[in-house]
Amino acid sequence: MNAIKAKELVVQKGKANILHGLEMTIRAGTITGLIGPSGSGKTTLMRAIVGVQKYSGELLVLGKPAGAVSLRPRLGYVTQSPAVYDDLTVKQNIHYFARVVGVAKHDADAVLAQVRLDAQQGQLVRSLSGGQRARVSLAIALLGDPDILILDEPTVGLDPILRNELWSQFSELARQGKALLVSSHVMDEAERCEELVLIRDGNLLWNDSRQKLMEVTKASSVSDAFVSMIKREV
Repeated sequence: MNAIKAKELVVQKGKANILHGLEMTIRAGTITGLIGPSGSGKTTLMRAIVGVQKYSGELLVLGKPAGAVSLRPRLGYVTQSPAVYDDLTVKQNIHYFARVVGVAKHDADAVLAQVRLDAQQGQLVRSLSGGQRARVSLAIALLGDPDILILDEPTVGLDPILRNELWSQFSELARQGKALLVSSHVMDEAERCEELVLIRDGNLLWNDSRQKLMEVTKASSVSDAFVSMIKREV
């Protein structure tokens, strides 16, 4: 089942096109890596999917046009910078955002357990490690049990151990049937994804499985495969 489908998707800012007629699909129950160098249009694409970026062309999310009001509770979005309050505790942050989205307190507490922050629930967010702060943002995105999670550079700046912990959680969520779109400019993170969307300068280079990419390019790594796809495009 397709969770997201784009056809001739264009995003324009001023007189410049940021996305150039993208056509792609993202399936439910998978982790799809949105991979590309900084400035390639990854964040713009994610903002269009969650409905806060104007676009032209077709962009369907769970069968409805991106930005439809009915999609809001079905999407979880983690921005590059954690959108949490440093002067509140972990639990206070979760309960505050739970009220915003209309989620009961006991469901909010269940999300705390889901991201393994029970022991830190009484700590001020400012006192948390980078990985713990990232998990608070993930917990907020999980409120309401959304079908799709849009994660913009969620592991940037984290050490390898913390990155592994988050990726384990991503895999668990995909097994539950959720569609995860995870952006990164770090190529080794693409190795953790079943499906890949490779973009460069707003152009789509690949949208299919990682395994098929390796077979088509005969590369030994996603990084080498990415370079190979750029050369083909040129």
